[in-house]
Amino acid sequence: MKLPEPRRREPEENVIPMINIVFLLLIFFMVAGTLEPESPLAVDPAESESGGELVDEPLRILLDAEGEIAVGDDVLSGFEKLPERLKEALGEETPRPVEVKADADADSGRLLDIMDALREAGAERMQLITRRED
Repeated sequence: MKLPEPRRREPEENVIPMINIVFLLLIFFMVAGTLEPESPLAVDPAESESGGELVDEPLRILLDAEGEIAVGDDVLSGFEKLPERLKEALGEETPRPVEVKADADADSGRLLDIMDALREAGAERMQLITRRED
């Protein structure tokens, strides 16, 4: 008796390993990517023992070790333009919180000048950004 030959099945391609690799790559790039927006100036903040959080979207002011100042994403060419730029950035409406991030090697006199200019521009809430000491 002659039996019919069984049909040969084409091997199915398993896509699950490929999906696993894609998800692993996605996770890798999410973790390895930048989690914080890039700053216009390189600033290494001073250390502190305590910290706090602001609720609203703050205006960030940066002061680097050479004395350059950035308001938001704009790097200012001189200190003279700071009061005008601060009034423009803070606006007239609801007082906006301000974060000041100064380099640990920055001139403290310049930092105090920035804080005075902020008070004159109408800033009510200011926070000095530091890094927690280890």
